[in-house]
Amino acid sequence: MTLAAARSRRRSSPGTQGLPPLRPRRQDWSGILYVAPSAAILLFTALIPVGMSVGFSFTDYSILQAGEVVGLRNYERMLTDPVFLNALRITVIYTLLSVPLQTIGALLIAEALAKRFRTRFGSGVRSVLFVPAIASMVVSGTVWRMLLSEKGPLNETLRGLGLPGGNWLGEPTAALLVISFVTVWANIGYFVVIYYAAILEVPATLYEASALDGAGPLRQFRHITLPGVRPATVIVTVLGTIWSFQTFDLIYVLTGGGPGGATSTLVFAIYRFGFQNFQMGYASAIAVVLLIAVLALSLIQNRSLASKD
Repeated sequence: MTLAAARSRRRSSPGTQGLPPLRPRRQDWSGILYVAPSAAILLFTALIPVGMSVGFSFTDYSILQAGEVVGLRNYERMLTDPVFLNALRITVIYTLLSVPLQTIGALLIAEALAKRFRTRFGSGVRSVLFVPAIASMVVSGTVWRMLLSEKGPLNETLRGLGLPGGNWLGEPTAALLVISFVTVWANIGYFVVIYYAAILEVPATLYEASALDGAGPLRQFRHITLPGVRPATVIVTVLGTIWSFQTFDLIYVLTGGGPGGATSTLVFAIYRFGFQNFQMGYASAIAVVLLIAVLALSLIQNRSLASKD
């Protein structure tokens, strides 16, 4: 049926008087033109690079020479490669150290802000907490590296108090703990804002009714606040885990992946294999594994939020 015939039929139909006329077909193209720039950017900056990485992961391609198809050999190599297995172990430990600490810390800070500073000083405190979130990781890492250096302010203060200084970035365990702490410091302000907004959405009548029943602050926090902020907890946990999996700039500035690979995460291993050893095929295979892990976490987040609805 042509457009003219459809219009004639709508005008002749008794039940269609007053309905807007059919839009000309050319307006359909206007919608496509609106999304075309964003679609082009997404295509050339995300979809095509991801597709190329998946293709390179099945080759032995390097920057210096064209690659040949090697099938699943790069993925089989990961199963026994000590560098990859160490990077996977470090990534898991780093995530387990930073994500629970920043999630619990953000929830407790947001709870305190919502209870005590809702009307006074609240905006100022939230702004101060949010400053590390908007600062560049490179700048933050440089500042922390100066603070924690051998002759930095922290060690000088400890020595002034008669305490021994520490080799914070040169000892494997200390370096990993320091990176986890700086990550929590950088991210916690962002997550406080999320939790603060979620706590304010919990109906105040629930707290008032529970107070009349004799519930104290701890029982209110356990039975009202925690269930009320469950969607925010899912977002904070999954987002923090994805960020931990993707952290590179902070580690590069603070430790460079050292000492002895003690802070070399999966992203750092991709950089090392791809741009230092020129093994782009193998680096692409690690990147594909990391991509699958991040996509799985995103699906878990979506399913958790959907089940809540």
